[in-house]
Order: sequence, then structure tokens, then C-alpha cells
Amino acid sequence: MIEKIVRLSLQQRLLVVIIALVLFVAGLLATKRLSVDAFPDVTNVQIQIAAEAPGRSPEEVERFVTVPIELGMTGLPGLTEMRSLNRNGLSVITLVFTEKTDLYFARQLVTERLIEVASAIPVGITPVMAPPSTGLGEIYQYTLDHPSDGDRQLTVEELEERRTIQDWVVRPMLRSIPGVAEINTHVNTRS
Repeated sequence: MIEKIVRLSLQQRLLVVIIALVLFVAGLLATKRLSVDAFPDVTNVQIQIAAEAPGRSPEEVERFVTVPIELGMTGLPGLTEMRSLNRNGLSVITLVFTEKTDLYFARQLVTERLIEVASAIPVGITPVMAPPSTGLGEIYQYTLDHPSDGDRQLTVEELEERRTIQDWVVRPMLRSIPGVAEINTHVNTRS
């Protein structure tokens, strides 16, 4: 069998060269379309829902915001895991879907469920979905410090000044950078 293939290849040299060139060009075209990343995205399909509930303790946030949202999200097609984090005035719920689930289809389902759940949440609290991102999405953290800060606790006026600088100077500058989807602001009083 191999002897016949070798004999045919030697007799039909031009055909073998043409087939080799076609395969070579096809390989070149395939490598141009091949996506190669320094850090490949291996994260699962997930959606985060955040809801601000100013002035509420973590227990109140969980009871009045997180639990109704979690109950509304149960039974979503492809949902494999649901995690939540409750802090003072903040609820963050992470929904993890199967790898076969289309991210935008899942976001549509979550949006529909959020609309249904809105009546079970206290007035003035609006849950929102975080923009689509990957595990490599949150890549930079920064603080606004002054050389005279030291280890002391900042005054209310200083915190207000820093927040104003963050909201009106730093955030707009960072959002103008291509590829930046969101700027999350967290206040730390060094307590």
C-alpha cells in the first residue's frame, strides 16, 4: 500500500507539489485567523448584579434585596451557581452559567427576571447588571492620597474633596481610555 503511494507520488510530482502548496496557503490563512492571547480567557460565563441600598446593614441588605433577587433568579436555564456578597448598603450577586450558555442570552434572561423582581425590592433600590467582563477585567486599583496623609484618619471634608476629584476628574479621564468599561469607586477611611 505504501509502495503504491510512493510510486504514484513520484509519477505525479506536479500534483504533489500543487497539493503541498494548497495546504501551505491554507495553513497560512488559518494562522492569521487564529486568536493567540498572552493571557487566554478561561473564565466561565457569569453575570454580576449589584444593588445599592444606602443606610442599610448587611443583614437588611440580605433580607430585603439579596434574597428576593436570588429567589427571582432560581431556575434560569443553564444556571449552575449563585453567590452573593452583602455589605453595608451594597448587594452583589454573581450568577454562573454553563459554558454552552450564550452570555447575551443569559443577560437577557436576567434582565427579564430583574423586571419581575422589582416589585419585591424596597422602593428606591434598583439592581443593575455589571457590564460583560472576564476574570481579567478588573486589572487596576488605585488610591487618591496626599503626602501629608500619613496614617491618620481623614476628615469628612478631606473625604468629600477626594470623592469630588475622583468623580469629576479621575473617572472621566479613565473612562475616555478605549477598553475601559467601568470605574468602581470604593471609599476607605483607613479605620
